[in-house]
Amino acid sequence: MNRLQQKLQENKKLLSIYFTAGYPQLEDTVPIIQSLEESGVDFIEIGLPFSDPLADGPTIQKSSTKALKNGMTTSLLFQQLEGIRDHVNIPLVLMGYFNPILQFGVASFCKQCKAVGIDGLILPDLPLQEYRKNYQSLFEKYSLPIIFLITPQTTEGRIREIDQSSTSFIYMVSSASTTGSQGAFGGIQQNYFKRIADMNLKHPQIVGFGIHDKKTFTAATTFAKGAIVGSAFINMLEKDGMGGISTFIKNIRF
Repeated sequence: MNRLQQKLQENKKLLSIYFTAGYPQLEDTVPIIQSLEESGVDFIEIGLPFSDPLADGPTIQKSSTKALKNGMTTSLLFQQLEGIRDHVNIPLVLMGYFNPILQFGVASFCKQCKAVGIDGLILPDLPLQEYRKNYQSLFEKYSLPIIFLITPQTTEGRIREIDQSSTSFIYMVSSASTTGSQGAFGGIQQNYFKRIADMNLKHPQIVGFGIHDKKTFTAATTFAKGAIVGSAFINMLEKDGMGGISTFIKNIRF
Protein backbone atom coordinates (compact mmCIF):
# COMPACT_ATOMS: atom_id res chain seq x y z
CA MET A 1 0.00 0.00 0.00
CA ASN A 2 1.56 3.28 -1.08
CA ARG A 3 1.16 6.78 0.37
CA LEU A 4 -1.88 7.60 -1.76
CA GLN A 5 -3.74 4.41 -0.86
CA GLN A 6 -2.99 5.04 2.83
CA LYS A 7 -4.22 8.64 2.59
CA LEU A 8 -7.52 7.49 1.09
CA GLN A 9 -8.18 5.40 4.20
CA GLU A 10 -8.05 8.41 6.53
CA ASN A 11 -11.34 9.41 8.13
CA LYS A 12 -11.54 12.89 6.61
CA LYS A 13 -12.46 14.76 3.45
CA LEU A 14 -9.36 15.14 1.30
CA LEU A 15 -8.19 18.32 -0.40
CA SER A 16 -5.87 18.01 -3.38
CA ILE A 17 -4.30 20.83 -5.38
CA TYR A 18 -3.34 20.70 -9.04
CA PHE A 19 -0.62 22.91 -10.44
CA THR A 20 1.46 22.87 -13.61
CA ALA A 21 5.12 21.93 -13.20
CA GLY A 22 7.41 24.80 -14.18
CA TYR A 23 4.81 27.51 -13.61
CA PRO A 24 4.88 30.41 -12.88
CA GLN A 25 8.68 30.07 -13.01
CA LEU A 26 10.69 27.06 -14.10
CA GLU A 27 12.16 26.38 -10.65
CA ASP A 28 8.92 26.86 -8.71
CA THR A 29 7.87 23.20 -8.80
CA VAL A 30 9.47 21.96 -5.59
CA PRO A 31 8.86 25.14 -3.53
CA ILE A 32 5.16 24.99 -4.43
CA ILE A 33 4.99 21.33 -3.38
CA GLN A 34 6.67 22.10 -0.06
CA SER A 35 4.41 25.09 0.60
CA LEU A 36 1.28 23.08 -0.18
CA GLU A 37 2.26 20.36 2.26
CA GLU A 38 3.00 22.95 4.94
CA SER A 39 -0.44 24.49 4.31
CA GLY A 40 -2.26 21.23 5.06
CA VAL A 41 -3.06 19.84 1.61
CA ASP A 42 -3.65 16.06 1.59
CA PHE A 43 -2.11 15.22 -1.77
CA ILE A 44 -0.84 17.06 -4.82
CA GLU A 45 -1.50 16.62 -8.52
CA ILE A 46 1.50 17.78 -10.55
CA GLY A 47 0.65 18.61 -14.15
CA LEU A 48 3.04 17.71 -16.94
CA PRO A 49 2.66 20.61 -19.39
CA PHE A 50 1.52 19.59 -22.85
CA SER A 51 0.81 21.59 -25.99
CA ASP A 52 -2.61 19.99 -26.61
CA PRO A 53 -4.33 19.39 -23.23
CA LEU A 54 -7.73 17.97 -24.17
CA ALA A 55 -9.50 18.27 -20.82
CA ASP A 56 -8.07 21.57 -19.67
CA GLY A 57 -9.66 24.98 -19.82
CA PRO A 58 -7.98 28.30 -20.67
CA THR A 59 -6.31 28.81 -17.29
CA ILE A 60 -4.45 25.49 -17.25
CA GLN A 61 -3.75 25.71 -20.99
CA LYS A 62 -2.14 29.10 -20.40
CA SER A 63 -0.05 27.76 -17.53
CA SER A 64 1.07 24.82 -19.68
CA THR A 65 2.10 27.15 -22.50
CA LYS A 66 4.06 29.31 -20.06
CA ALA A 67 5.73 26.28 -18.46
CA LEU A 68 6.79 24.94 -21.87
CA LYS A 69 8.18 28.36 -22.79
CA ASN A 70 10.03 28.36 -19.48
CA GLY A 71 11.75 25.17 -20.61
CA MET A 72 9.87 22.52 -18.62
CA THR A 73 10.23 18.97 -19.93
CA THR A 74 9.48 15.53 -18.54
CA SER A 75 13.19 14.90 -17.99
CA LEU A 76 13.63 18.19 -16.17
CA LEU A 77 10.65 17.50 -13.92
CA PHE A 78 12.19 14.22 -12.82
CA GLN A 79 15.44 16.08 -12.14
CA GLN A 80 13.57 18.63 -10.04
CA LEU A 81 11.86 15.87 -8.07
CA GLU A 82 15.07 14.03 -7.22
CA GLY A 83 15.29 13.89 -3.44
CA ILE A 84 11.76 15.27 -2.94
CA ARG A 85 11.03 12.44 -0.53
CA ASP A 86 13.72 13.78 1.80
CA HIS A 87 11.45 16.78 2.42
CA VAL A 88 7.87 15.92 1.44
CA ASN A 89 5.74 13.09 2.83
CA ILE A 90 2.28 13.58 1.30
CA PRO A 91 1.24 11.68 -1.85
CA LEU A 92 2.27 13.08 -5.22
CA VAL A 93 0.31 12.26 -8.37
CA LEU A 94 1.41 13.11 -11.90
CA MET A 95 -1.26 14.24 -14.36
CA GLY A 96 -0.33 14.24 -18.03
CA TYR A 97 -1.19 13.14 -21.53
CA PHE A 98 0.07 9.93 -23.02
CA ASN A 99 1.93 11.25 -26.06
CA PRO A 100 4.83 12.80 -24.09
CA ILE A 101 5.08 9.61 -22.05
CA LEU A 102 5.29 7.52 -25.22
CA GLN A 103 8.03 9.83 -26.48
CA PHE A 104 9.88 9.51 -23.19
CA GLY A 105 9.40 5.74 -23.18
CA VAL A 106 6.69 4.24 -21.00
CA ALA A 107 9.02 1.88 -19.15
CA SER A 108 11.57 4.64 -18.54
CA PHE A 109 8.80 6.97 -17.37
CA CYS A 110 7.52 4.40 -14.87
CA LYS A 111 11.02 3.74 -13.62
CA GLN A 112 11.64 7.44 -13.03
CA CYS A 113 8.28 7.83 -11.29
CA LYS A 114 9.19 5.03 -8.93
CA ALA A 115 12.64 6.48 -8.32
CA VAL A 116 11.40 9.92 -7.24
CA GLY A 117 8.42 8.66 -5.25
CA ILE A 118 5.35 9.29 -7.39
CA ASP A 119 2.23 7.64 -5.94
CA GLY A 120 -0.16 7.58 -8.91
CA LEU A 121 -0.85 8.73 -12.46
CA ILE A 122 -3.78 10.47 -14.13
CA LEU A 123 -3.65 9.98 -17.91
CA PRO A 124 -6.99 11.21 -19.33
CA ASP A 125 -6.31 10.07 -22.89
CA LEU A 126 -5.21 6.51 -22.06
CA PRO A 127 -8.28 4.32 -22.72
CA LEU A 128 -9.08 1.63 -20.19
CA GLN A 129 -8.88 -1.17 -22.76
CA GLU A 130 -5.53 0.09 -24.04
CA TYR A 131 -4.24 0.24 -20.49
CA ARG A 132 -5.37 -3.30 -19.74
CA LYS A 133 -4.04 -4.75 -22.96
CA ASN A 134 -0.66 -3.06 -23.23
CA TYR A 135 0.38 -1.27 -20.04
CA GLN A 136 -1.27 -2.61 -16.90
CA SER A 137 1.49 -5.07 -16.04
CA LEU A 138 4.16 -2.40 -16.54
CA PHE A 139 2.48 0.18 -14.30
CA GLU A 140 1.81 -2.48 -11.69
CA LYS A 141 5.45 -3.55 -11.79
CA TYR A 142 6.41 -0.07 -10.61
CA SER A 143 3.49 0.21 -8.13
CA LEU A 144 1.91 3.10 -10.02
CA PRO A 145 -1.89 3.19 -9.69
CA ILE A 146 -3.64 4.61 -12.75
CA ILE A 147 -6.51 6.92 -11.85
CA PHE A 148 -9.38 6.82 -14.35
CA LEU A 149 -11.92 9.56 -14.99
CA ILE A 150 -15.70 9.34 -15.04
CA THR A 151 -18.18 12.03 -16.08
CA PRO A 152 -21.95 12.51 -15.69
CA GLN A 153 -22.30 10.81 -19.09
CA THR A 154 -20.33 7.67 -18.16
CA THR A 155 -22.59 4.62 -18.11
CA GLU A 156 -23.04 2.53 -14.98
CA GLY A 157 -21.46 -0.45 -16.69
CA ARG A 158 -18.40 1.59 -17.64
CA ILE A 159 -18.12 3.03 -14.13
CA ARG A 160 -18.17 -0.43 -12.60
CA GLU A 161 -15.56 -1.59 -15.11
CA ILE A 162 -13.34 1.33 -14.10
CA ASP A 163 -13.93 0.52 -10.44
CA GLN A 164 -12.76 -3.05 -11.02
CA SER A 165 -9.56 -1.81 -12.67
CA SER A 166 -8.77 0.87 -10.07
CA THR A 167 -6.43 0.54 -7.11
CA SER A 168 -6.65 4.01 -5.54
CA PHE A 169 -9.45 6.48 -6.33
CA ILE A 170 -11.77 7.35 -9.19
CA TYR A 171 -11.51 10.89 -10.56
CA MET A 172 -15.11 12.11 -10.75
CA VAL A 173 -15.34 14.95 -13.27
CA SER A 174 -18.11 17.24 -12.07
CA SER A 175 -19.39 18.16 -15.53
CA ALA A 176 -18.78 17.59 -19.22
CA SER A 177 -17.05 20.96 -19.59
CA THR A 178 -13.32 21.66 -19.42
CA THR A 179 -11.53 22.64 -16.22
CA GLY A 180 -12.12 26.07 -14.80
CA SER A 181 -15.51 26.62 -16.44
CA GLN A 182 -17.81 25.70 -13.55
CA GLY A 183 -19.24 28.50 -11.41
CA ALA A 184 -21.16 26.60 -8.73
CA PHE A 185 -22.72 23.18 -8.24
CA GLY A 186 -26.47 22.97 -8.81
CA GLY A 187 -29.00 20.22 -8.52
CA ILE A 188 -27.74 18.36 -11.59
CA GLN A 189 -24.25 17.97 -10.15
CA GLN A 190 -25.51 17.06 -6.68
CA ASN A 191 -27.80 14.39 -8.15
CA TYR A 192 -24.83 13.04 -10.08
CA PHE A 193 -22.64 12.97 -6.97
CA LYS A 194 -25.36 11.15 -5.04
CA ARG A 195 -26.01 8.71 -7.88
CA ILE A 196 -22.36 7.67 -7.90
CA ALA A 197 -22.27 7.42 -4.10
CA ASP A 198 -25.33 5.18 -4.16
CA MET A 199 -23.50 2.75 -6.44
CA ASN A 200 -21.36 1.75 -3.43
CA LEU A 201 -18.19 1.43 -5.48
CA LYS A 202 -15.14 -0.29 -4.04
CA HIS A 203 -12.94 2.75 -4.52
CA PRO A 204 -13.49 6.30 -3.26
CA GLN A 205 -14.25 9.19 -5.57
CA ILE A 206 -12.41 12.51 -5.73
CA VAL A 207 -14.25 15.32 -7.52
CA GLY A 208 -12.46 17.58 -9.99
CA PHE A 209 -13.47 20.52 -12.21
CA GLY A 210 -15.26 23.51 -10.71
CA ILE A 211 -13.94 23.52 -7.13
CA HIS A 212 -12.59 26.97 -6.29
CA ASP A 213 -13.64 27.93 -2.75
CA LYS A 214 -14.97 26.56 0.54
CA LYS A 215 -18.56 26.44 -0.73
CA THR A 216 -17.77 24.35 -3.80
CA PHE A 217 -15.34 22.15 -1.84
CA THR A 218 -18.04 21.41 0.72
CA ALA A 219 -20.63 20.72 -1.98
CA ALA A 220 -18.27 18.44 -3.92
CA THR A 221 -17.37 16.40 -0.83
CA THR A 222 -20.91 15.94 0.52
CA PHE A 223 -21.00 12.52 -1.13
CA ALA A 224 -17.38 12.10 -2.30
CA LYS A 225 -14.15 11.44 -0.44
CA GLY A 226 -12.45 14.63 -1.56
CA ALA A 227 -11.94 17.26 -4.22
CA ILE A 228 -9.21 18.70 -6.42
CA VAL A 229 -8.69 22.43 -6.96
CA GLY A 230 -6.82 23.38 -10.13
CA SER A 231 -7.66 26.48 -12.15
CA ALA A 232 -8.49 28.61 -9.11
CA PHE A 233 -5.11 27.78 -7.58
CA ILE A 234 -3.27 28.64 -10.77
CA ASN A 235 -5.15 31.94 -11.00
CA MET A 236 -4.07 32.68 -7.44
CA LEU A 237 -0.44 31.88 -8.26
CA GLU A 238 -0.56 34.30 -11.18
CA LYS A 239 -2.04 37.02 -9.00
CA ASP A 240 -0.35 36.54 -5.61
CA GLY A 241 2.56 34.17 -6.22
CA MET A 242 3.65 31.51 -3.75
CA GLY A 243 3.11 33.92 -0.88
CA GLY A 244 -0.63 33.46 -1.29
CA ILE A 245 -0.67 29.67 -0.93
CA SER A 246 -1.30 29.42 2.81
CA THR A 247 -4.22 31.87 2.76
CA PHE A 248 -5.72 30.22 -0.31
CA ILE A 249 -5.76 26.80 1.36
CA LYS A 250 -7.16 28.16 4.62
CA ASN A 251 -10.01 29.83 2.76
CA ILE A 252 -11.00 26.47 1.27
CA ARG A 253 -10.49 24.09 4.13
CA PHE A 254 -10.80 25.99 7.41
